[in-house]
Amino acid sequence: MMTKEELPECPVATTVQLIGSKWKLLIMRNLLIRPWRFNELKKSLEGISQKVLTDSLRSMEEDGLITRTVYPEVPPRVEYALSELGESMRPILDAMEQWGNNYKKSL
Repeated sequence: MMTKEELPECPVATTVQLIGSKWKLLIMRNLLIRPWRFNELKKSLEGISQKVLTDSLRSMEEDGLITRTVYPEVPPRVEYALSELGESMRPILDAMEQWGNNYKKSL
């Protein structure tokens, strides 16, 4: 997680830095529904590489947006879910969805 000093001064830039990539937004969109396993996320995100998904999940976990739960099973089961902080972004993503739908209708 970055320190306050490392974050941009502009709050919009801070938000974009945390979730501004195409893949992070789509990962969050999925996690708003329910917890997902790695392979489920990979299959649902057409075109994402394993490396990009891994890096995105690690970054989001470090930033406190998601949680990673490892279940003590054989083989190990790992689930990703939104943290409380990540869940607080629901209104932002809902507004983006609404705007996208309205834009499509206007075309």
